[in-house]
Amino acid sequence: MTPRRKRLFVVLGILAGVAASVALAVMASRENIMFYYDPSQIAAGKAPTTKRFRVGGMVVKGSVARKPGDLTVKFVLTDFAHQVPVEYTGVLPDLFREGQGIIAHGTMGADGAFVADEVLAKHDEKYMPPEVAASLKRKAALTPAANASAGTTGPST
Repeated sequence: MTPRRKRLFVVLGILAGVAASVALAVMASRENIMFYYDPSQIAAGKAPTTKRFRVGGMVVKGSVARKPGDLTVKFVLTDFAHQVPVEYTGVLPDLFREGQGIIAHGTMGADGAFVADEVLAKHDEKYMPPEVAASLKRKAALTPAANASAGTTGPST
């Protein structure tokens, strides 16, 4: 075997190793990616029914219901066009309240409610998660009457 052929095999071996590494990294990252959906996309059936994903929106005023003596909380999220019921069992963030933007992580339940295993609330009065702000702006622009009925002038960014 000539030195030129040896170098060719070494280079091909290195390229095969790099390709295998990239393929494994891509496959591993696909398992860990969690996509964001807004209530309108969920209502349209675009959200997965078996995989975890994130949903965000505004907590509808008057929709928070708690079971006495239990950590189960039910509330409704809206993007001013559609609403999604959410069920969460656990301690809610201190900043969680009606009329504010949140993001919840979880899966869709058999009854059509989103079953959250984590709820994230905004950290101050002016901040809103970028996905929620963009989604609410799109929906508010499409349905200006929704803002008037919700009693708000739109999302703050």
